[in-house]
Amino acid sequence: MSLPRRSFLRHAALGAAGLGLAREAVAALPEFAADRPEPFWEAVRALYPLEPGFSYFNTGGLGSTPTPVLERVAEVTRRLQAKAEHGHAQFTAARADVARFLGADSAEVAFVRNATEANATVAAGLPLRAGDEVIFETHAHPGGAFPWLQAARARGVVVRTFEPDARSAAVNLARLTALVGPRTRVVQLSHITAPTGITLPARAVADLCRSRGIWFHLDAAQSAGMVPVDFTALGCDSLAVSGHKWIGGPLETGVLCVRRARQEELEPPLVGAHSGDLDPTGRFALSPGALRYEYGTRNVAAALGLAEAMRLQERIGRDRIAARGRQLAARAHAGLAALPGVEVLSPDAPDLRAAMVTFRTARIPHDRLFGLLLREKSIRARPVTEEKLNALRVSTHLCNSPAQVDALVAAVGEFLRREA
Repeated sequence: MSLPRRSFLRHAALGAAGLGLAREAVAALPEFAADRPEPFWEAVRALYPLEPGFSYFNTGGLGSTPTPVLERVAEVTRRLQAKAEHGHAQFTAARADVARFLGADSAEVAFVRNATEANATVAAGLPLRAGDEVIFETHAHPGGAFPWLQAARARGVVVRTFEPDARSAAVNLARLTALVGPRTRVVQLSHITAPTGITLPARAVADLCRSRGIWFHLDAAQSAGMVPVDFTALGCDSLAVSGHKWIGGPLETGVLCVRRARQEELEPPLVGAHSGDLDPTGRFALSPGALRYEYGTRNVAAALGLAEAMRLQERIGRDRIAARGRQLAARAHAGLAALPGVEVLSPDAPDLRAAMVTFRTARIPHDRLFGLLLREKSIRARPVTEEKLNALRVSTHLCNSPAQVDALVAAVGEFLRREA
């Protein structure tokens, strides 16, 4: 049944009003006061549509999307659908916003669906032969490891891995360097590892790779939006970004950055409209810049939503966001480590720490503890089964508060006493 015109206009007006309210809430954020920060962070948390009483500690898996971003996506979708337009011309402005946020040139930015697609584009597009070697860490997310394992299965590429150390950046650099040989063609590194939140020495690895002519790909799925990420300053050849984790963008948003000087070396594994065109002689040529890694009709509303999420982080303050996440994680780290029988697997060293804390206890299986926290306390963490760690991971971000962290620690302590 069609919606009557009067009802349609009323719903459209309500949607526009909701967008106005969301934008007003962002504009009305109080000034940050270092000596009294919580009113500011309470106003930031109010931008998230999470249920009252629900503590969400899984931003490292899937970030909560702030209401202004959701409303931006809805607004663009409604406007385009009013005339059944795709709005592809609007990608230009979104690309400039994303490039600024990531410290890249607009010609180095390609919109993809997620960091996995960015990783897979690099793994499939580099001209690797049987026997060529790629190095990455054992804590790589499946979205980072599986594309290379497929290259090994299909093309005979040799995969070599190192175990990341939670105590020393120098040790991690040494372990990686020891694997580099004459057949090493690619090094991929997680900027921050997903299982336990180890910050790896990206710039030092970039310098090593550049000195030896090795392609360096950085998986920033766990860092972009948690901490400031600058593609140019990091020195990598390509960068994978997830939009729907720490940045708070819509689902199926991600970015692949490829350094301009090396784009001719990375073939797009999939092409279509927008990734190339025919010249006057009928010869096919790839589009200039990173646009060559995009193809077909895409969702401009999602891309504009991602740009909106990035502008929101800039409004809050990116260094401020990084400090807040680490402060909350340090609070969780200290509280959990003080509980009898709890082992914290995340780094103690401040320079290796991130806004994630992974812990376990032999007294309660990790999957059971996950269920207890969710069912009895409405606390959502994330089970970590990678590398058979059998632990729980806590991500601390803009939707969290010190009180929620304390409640998490208290709940784990309560369950431990119950099991005694």
